[in-house]
Amino acid sequence: MAEDSDLEITESATPRRLEKAREEGQVARSRELATFALVGAGVFGAWGMSGMIGEHVQMMLRASFTFDHAAVFDTKRALTGAGTAAREGAYVLVPLLVLTGLAALLAPMALGGWLLSTKSISVNFERLNPVSGLGRIFSINGVIQLGLSLAKILVVAVIATTAIWHRREDILALATQPLHVAMSNAGHIIAVCCAMTVAGMFVIAALDVPYQIWNFHKKLRMTKEEVKREHRESEGDPHVKARIRTQQRAMARRRMMANVPKADVVVTNPTHFAVALQYTDGEMGAPKVVAKGVNLVAARIRELATEHNIPLLEAPPLARALYHNVELNREIPGALYGAVAEVLAWVYQLRRFKEDGGVAPVAPTDLEVPAELDKGGVSDDDADQEAADSLGDDNQSNGVSA
Repeated sequence: MAEDSDLEITESATPRRLEKAREEGQVARSRELATFALVGAGVFGAWGMSGMIGEHVQMMLRASFTFDHAAVFDTKRALTGAGTAAREGAYVLVPLLVLTGLAALLAPMALGGWLLSTKSISVNFERLNPVSGLGRIFSINGVIQLGLSLAKILVVAVIATTAIWHRREDILALATQPLHVAMSNAGHIIAVCCAMTVAGMFVIAALDVPYQIWNFHKKLRMTKEEVKREHRESEGDPHVKARIRTQQRAMARRRMMANVPKADVVVTNPTHFAVALQYTDGEMGAPKVVAKGVNLVAARIRELATEHNIPLLEAPPLARALYHNVELNREIPGALYGAVAEVLAWVYQLRRFKEDGGVAPVAPTDLEVPAELDKGGVSDDDADQEAADSLGDDNQSNGVSA
């Protein structure tokens, strides 16, 4: 039952699915919005520029119908006049064509944004299949689209017819008016009827835009299994990522263990914790932690220290404070300077004793460690987790990312 629910298309499209659809040229589009913008720009552009257009038309007509007796029989002059009239007409229409062109370009961008995809214009021979084409035409969706188209045509026709019917007396009165008055009134009537038609198209576009957005997202819906699979592909398989993290921690641990032989002393708990300290006079401002660990890692640090004759000092409070408060390859805080100085002094005395002999130095005890830095003991699980976290921090500091 759970598997069946995972196969139901109920989930909204993920950002990756939307991005992929956009790369393939699939975005929400509304033909009604584009049609409204194109027709509206043409109607209101012509209305706004009617004065300029009227003047140019009058000039063209006056120039075209004004000629002398010689011009009637001169073919070249007739062709020249026709060419001049055509250029004048083009000059008049250029602003209107630019306006409608911008409307046709910007209207789709208002809904789906700017999109340039070669996949959407690539050749797809399946679209040329007449059987598939007939199937789309006579499908339920095709019938619905046909019904919607007829309904839109009917709405626009009703609006245009109503506008003309209410002005039928004004239209009939044009025959009794002087020519210039009749032309002006006729232009006004045409503009008002066209504006009402555009208003009807606006209503249709306002209804179509939300539907197209909803329909677009509905087509891109996904099953729960698809969402899970995409998450695995984008984020990576959790098992693979866990294995990578394990390998990275192992690499970081090997790098850390390579620093143990360079240490001056290893401070222990003595069983849970082990922290290796190094100090080079003149090169370091303060001693720094070059290795640290708990449980098995701590045991390995102690083994390496024994193999390379690195002194081991049992100082539980100091070991805990160093482990919890100092990151790998970082200098110790000022609050631990006194305790660590005593430890290093013991290390230097021990070296002198091994070289020159004499009385063996006594290991320091009761080192002063601020109570707020000594977090006390930890359980095995907490210690293992802190060890993993410390190695993860070491990964990041060395440029290794998960």
